[in-house]
Amino acid sequence: MSQDKIEKYLAYDGRISIICANTTNLVENLRKIHNLSPVVTAALGRFVTVTTLMAAEMKNSEDVITVQLKANGPIGQMIAVANNKAQVKAYAQNVSVDIPLNEDGKLDVSGAVGIEGFINVVKDIGLKEPYVGIVPLVSGEIGDDFASYFVKSEGQQAAVALGVLVNKEGVKQAGGYIIKPMPDAKEEDIQNLEQSIFKAGAISKMLDNNLTLEEIAKKVTGDEKIKLINKETTPEYKCDCTRERFERGLISLGKEELEKLIKTEEKTETTCQFCNKKYEFTKQEMEQIIKNMKN
Repeated sequence: MSQDKIEKYLAYDGRISIICANTTNLVENLRKIHNLSPVVTAALGRFVTVTTLMAAEMKNSEDVITVQLKANGPIGQMIAVANNKAQVKAYAQNVSVDIPLNEDGKLDVSGAVGIEGFINVVKDIGLKEPYVGIVPLVSGEIGDDFASYFVKSEGQQAAVALGVLVNKEGVKQAGGYIIKPMPDAKEEDIQNLEQSIFKAGAISKMLDNNLTLEEIAKKVTGDEKIKLINKETTPEYKCDCTRERFERGLISLGKEELEKLIKTEEKTETTCQFCNKKYEFTKQEMEQIIKNMKN
């Protein structure tokens, strides 16, 4: 399996930016952790890939992006959280969705996600208040929806391509790219981009043909002289849950609710929705939590 990486380039003498990712291993780990059905693998895989691309463009190591997609499809809600090191965690509300293939014989991502809903992006980038952007979905295909987000929420044109190729063994290929024109981009540059993107075809097919990210960037921009502007980043699935965090969650329930749990349960079990790790608290530990609350 190919190595996951994110690379950023400038094309047309710096007038066009492109960030590309291979997220095959990341999405396969996601599939295994949550036991995702094929169509949810495709949907959540695209969602995680674009979240990781957006996170990689943030400047500071403390910056965090949280993205929520909620729609009327059977998947329900998807949430992803990532930092600028491209470490991401995510989950889908319903992981076992199984619906017929679409009219093209492919996994029906739009049908699973739904077309009525919204994307909510929260960027905590060290300001007094986090940046929040909410936009309605336009297709449920996720790539189109995030292209619309960039225009409507961040006031920036963008081409977004995302793809997850699933076979019987799991995730065969996954990745994506975001292309944005810089302020000095020419109309000719935009026209060249549109033609090149159309000719290039699907990102998952290019990855399946063993194209490198540099080759993909050249192909979709139509510029053979693109310039690499960062050291490659390796995206990875990483959950930061801890027992202490879940203990704080129990405290937030309040004394009365904790006392009910002690009376009715031998052990209180909590599960992280991002990684499915379980944390158990005995009656004695629960009583100690209540005791500590008094102090």
